[in-house]
Amino acid sequence: MINLPNILAFLRLLIAPVMFWIILNPQVFTDNGWHISWSYYTAALLFVIASVTDFFDGYIARELDQITMVGQILDPLADKMLTLAAFLGLMMSGEASAWAIYIIIVRELFITGLRTLSLSEGIDISASWAGKVKTVAQMIAIGFLLMHWPFGNALLWIAVALTVYSGAEYLLGFAKAYRSKEHA
Repeated sequence: MINLPNILAFLRLLIAPVMFWIILNPQVFTDNGWHISWSYYTAALLFVIASVTDFFDGYIARELDQITMVGQILDPLADKMLTLAAFLGLMMSGEASAWAIYIIIVRELFITGLRTLSLSEGIDISASWAGKVKTVAQMIAIGFLLMHWPFGNALLWIAVALTVYSGAEYLLGFAKAYRSKEHA
């Protein structure tokens, strides 16, 4: 149960609330005489570090055959906590559209429920390429929004479109697998 991929996923669980707190409390840096941009840099750096651990925990788990049940639960949970901490912090600080964040959260909850149902039915709906592209698009949008770079909101809406598309793909994949299982 305790292996490097699970430790990296757990590290993301720890980084998420710290990053969320920094996004919502930028005055911590300005009260100490630093420019407000240091809040953005710090939150973005934490997000990048956590995002890199997401890549490496999966890679290491597959390459070293260290895939565990704990890791299969912890990894997506850590991913959701990280992205939701960033999105909610950005929304609460006025940097991201509440509608965009709402759509993303609803999709994530729906897919989590669908994955739970698929597990109970013995149906495998592993992450698709669309899901991976969605994750990358969300991470890029978060980075741009955290750094207050131009086009951050446009990238957010592109991420929303990919989020909806990948959610529909999961739903269709589940429906197809469920029908196949019933006819078997």
